[in-house]
Amino acid sequence: MSTYLRNFLRLKQGQSTLDPRLAIYYATTRCNLNCTYCEDFGARRNGEAVTTTLDDAKKILSIIRDGVKNLWITGGDPLLAPHLFDLMLFARQDLRFREISLITNGTLLSQHLNLLPLLDRLVISLDSVEPSALAAVSLPNEQSQSVIAAIEVAAPLQKEHDFKLILNAVITPETLSSMDALIEFCTTSHILLSISPQAVNNWPHFDLLISEEYRAFIKRVINLKKHGAPILGSNAYLKTLLNQEPYACYPTIIPRIMPDGCLIYPCLPMEKEGGEIGGRPVNLLGVSSWNEAWQRAIDRYGEAPSSCTSCFQQCYAEPSLIQSRPISWAWERLHTGIDLGTYGPG
Repeated sequence: MSTYLRNFLRLKQGQSTLDPRLAIYYATTRCNLNCTYCEDFGARRNGEAVTTTLDDAKKILSIIRDGVKNLWITGGDPLLAPHLFDLMLFARQDLRFREISLITNGTLLSQHLNLLPLLDRLVISLDSVEPSALAAVSLPNEQSQSVIAAIEVAAPLQKEHDFKLILNAVITPETLSSMDALIEFCTTSHILLSISPQAVNNWPHFDLLISEEYRAFIKRVINLKKHGAPILGSNAYLKTLLNQEPYACYPTIIPRIMPDGCLIYPCLPMEKEGGEIGGRPVNLLGVSSWNEAWQRAIDRYGEAPSSCTSCFQQCYAEPSLIQSRPISWAWERLHTGIDLGTYGPG
């Protein structure tokens, strides 16, 4: 709450570089899938994959904790990082992050159920429960049922281990028709569902932009959420998906740190563009505090721009919309008990 209020005051003063509400650490860039919509990782890129040692990863998390209270660990697929359990135990017991979340494709989940007691949120990427749709975009037929089975094992353990299970679905032209079945699966299994459209160069897939079926689905999601469906997405975000409304983006709310400690500033899309817009201005292994790293980033690339409207990925859009619409955020948090401001898979 204190970070949210501090950022709110900064917005009132015309500032756009806001303090992080969470940090995303890539435990590895290695992955064991080749999802058709993934623009950054995948098994086809494993020749360039980056993983670091446990000692260096601990140092990186220690610097992150110096300035950030909430941690998301992702990849690649983080379950491929050989030291993941020890790293997460360190983050939980030694660094005492307020919230720890893990994002995985779920293919190795059945071998890592010992991670569940260390988590506040487990996010599994699953775009459908229909094998044919999954085979078209992400999971081969022989793996899809094993992932769904692992999810069905993890779901009943939420109360015992005090964590929330979230499925994160990418809506693609191939999976759109099976989205209703995925909502039903989440409802009956007591799992939260987050959705985002497939991005092509940070813009929603053109076939979705012109699709009446897509618009009708988003309208159903909004209505289902209103009637208690387990949809993890603010009303502001869902309406943005429906209407493709421009919004002010504040990417520094969720900084990303690569496995080797490089801080991406102000965001991954701007780093990809290169030039003087953004990049990797500092490595956390070379600084003594989070504030030092943050200041070096600002000195290198300046204040983060807020006028970019080309990204509708939930991990950027959701926190930005919630930060700029405090009344809507407060109302939803009061009625759902979920702090949507700390949500940002990606």
